[in-house]
Amino acid sequence: MALPSGRLVRGRGLRNPLPVGPLPEFGLYAQARQPPSFLWESRWIRWHDFWLPRDRSEFRSALEELLRRSETELVEIACGGGFGRTGTALACLAVLDGVAAEGAVAYVREHYSRRAVETPWQRRFVTKFA
Repeated sequence: MALPSGRLVRGRGLRNPLPVGPLPEFGLYAQARQPPSFLWESRWIRWHDFWLPRDRSEFRSALEELLRRSETELVEIACGGGFGRTGTALACLAVLDGVAAEGAVAYVREHYSRRAVETPWQRRFVTKFA
């Protein structure tokens, strides 16, 4: 997904095969349990399916790192299915990149997936993310 700044971030579901193309250099993974190790640097955020990140401060820090690294590296955000947690994280990342919080869910649904950000509390979380 292209952010307003032009930086690119790949969103995906971990249950799907790895997409064709270059491997990421850094990944942020939203899972209830620590995912297996990857061939690239990664950061794990404890986050149960359909809910919100357990540690919001750590989540923000991870997004800030990913945004910074996206300037020069291939980066990705992923969860199990690639829609709820991934979409929510992408929407919060869009806010950090300059999208108004009230429009971030619509931005991600337009530029990533119509299914992004699955629950009312995920949508509310994005609108309050600043």
